[in-house]
Amino acid sequence: MRDPYAILGVRRGAGQDEIKAAWRSVAKAIHPDHNQGDPLATERFAEAGRAYELLRDPARRSRYDHARREAELRRMEAMKEKMRGPEAVEEPVGAESAEEAVSRIFGVDPQPAPSGTRPRASAQRPAEKAGPAAEARPESPVETKQEPARTDTTVRRLAAPGTELVAAIVRRIRDRIIKTAEKVPDLAVDLPVSLDEVISRGRVSLELPDGETVKVGVPPGAIDGQVVRLKEQGYRVAGMARGDVVVTLRIRQDGAFRTRGLDLVTTLPVDLQDAVLGCETEIETPSGAVTVAVPAWSGSDRIIRIAGKGLKGADGESGDLLVELRLVLHEKPDDKVTDLMRSQRDGLYL
Repeated sequence: MRDPYAILGVRRGAGQDEIKAAWRSVAKAIHPDHNQGDPLATERFAEAGRAYELLRDPARRSRYDHARREAELRRMEAMKEKMRGPEAVEEPVGAESAEEAVSRIFGVDPQPAPSGTRPRASAQRPAEKAGPAAEARPESPVETKQEPARTDTTVRRLAAPGTELVAAIVRRIRDRIIKTAEKVPDLAVDLPVSLDEVISRGRVSLELPDGETVKVGVPPGAIDGQVVRLKEQGYRVAGMARGDVVVTLRIRQDGAFRTRGLDLVTTLPVDLQDAVLGCETEIETPSGAVTVAVPAWSGSDRIIRIAGKGLKGADGESGDLLVELRLVLHEKPDDKVTDLMRSQRDGLYL
């Protein structure tokens, strides 16, 4: 794979939001459905998907950046050794590029270790030892027959585990890479929902970038920022497994109630008289009317909590209703209130 930063067209210090936005733009531009005349559209889309999968994972991205820096340092050392002349080089340094080193480290094409003759030599040494033993003891033909077989088995058992373990690890890594590469990257979208849709746990229509419409069910206990995954509802690419749609629920906060997790927040206007003397009043909530007791001498910073009147969670427990008091004045000036405030400030006067 080419440089993933170059594939998505982002700088190396780009944040996750910038990388996600770049992936959406590139995916929409090179999607095979929009480039049916391009025979390489599927390959370019898959390459962009692999680049996005690498860069959106902080751990894999960190390993990639580290491996690339290491590869660049090795290449610079190789160039320095080459400039010193052939007499200063004891062993030739392979001109390995940065991309080749990264591919090798990530298991795309692991280079096999140079084959030696150690197992063969090990197999020959017991045979040479068994020869004199067989000549010195011709009277025990049973032992003569069993010795080479036992020695050969011993050599096989000593040599096999290391190679088989390495082969198994390589096969596992390659299978995982192939499996990951065969699936189209997930499509991440935001879905605005109303408070009524959250409470009723309805199904909300969502139009995807390719024009397809899907239904998203609001799960029990959903809160703002809840993630819902729709299996195999994402992009379609020939020859690849269909990706998922990762939906982030965004509860609208422009109504009479706002949300803080499972808590509902509303504002209750009170006039000066009720704020000073206290009062009781009814307010409407999504679950019906409730009575709010405003304590005497309450300012605009007072919050009244009513337990159990918030959103219901997945475990059946409900959040609270938070009533924020807001001190307001009458629309028209009140002479009595004005005189009272003036007397409090300036003292009594005739």
